[in-house]
Amino acid sequence: MTDVFDAEKRSQIMRAVRGKDTAPELIVRRLVHALGYRFRLHRADLPGKPDLVFPGRRKVIFVHGCFWHQHACSRGARLPKSNREYWKAKLDRNRRRDRRHRDALRRLDWASLVVWECQLKKVAPLTARLIRFLEPSIPR
Repeated sequence: MTDVFDAEKRSQIMRAVRGKDTAPELIVRRLVHALGYRFRLHRADLPGKPDLVFPGRRKVIFVHGCFWHQHACSRGARLPKSNREYWKAKLDRNRRRDRRHRDALRRLDWASLVVWECQLKKVAPLTARLIRFLEPSIPR
C-alpha cells in the first residue's frame, strides 16, 4: 500500500511529532508535582535525556508513547499499513535505544521508571506506582 499523502505533506506531519512537552509527559509532570516531588527536565548529561529527573534520589522517569516505543498494549502492537518494513525497523531501533539508555543509567547507579501512555487512563494505580518508585527504599 502506498502512502496516502505526498512526500511534502508526510514530512509536515512527521515534523509535528513532538519529542518533549508531549501531552502524556505534561500529565505525568502535573501528577508528580501535585504529589509534592520536584524534578528537573530532560537532563542532556544523562543517557536518553530522561523526561523527569530527580537528582537527589538518583531516579528518572521516561514517559513513552505506546506506538513510538512499542509497548505491549494494543496501540503499541500496531504498525502502519504502508511502508511496513521501514516502520518495523525504525520502531525496533527505538526499542533497542531505550534499552541501551536504561542499561547505561543502571550502570551509573540511577533507577529508572517507564510510564506508558496507556497507563495514564487509570490515575490511582499510576499514582501508587509513582509514589512507590520515588519514595526512598527502606533497608531490611
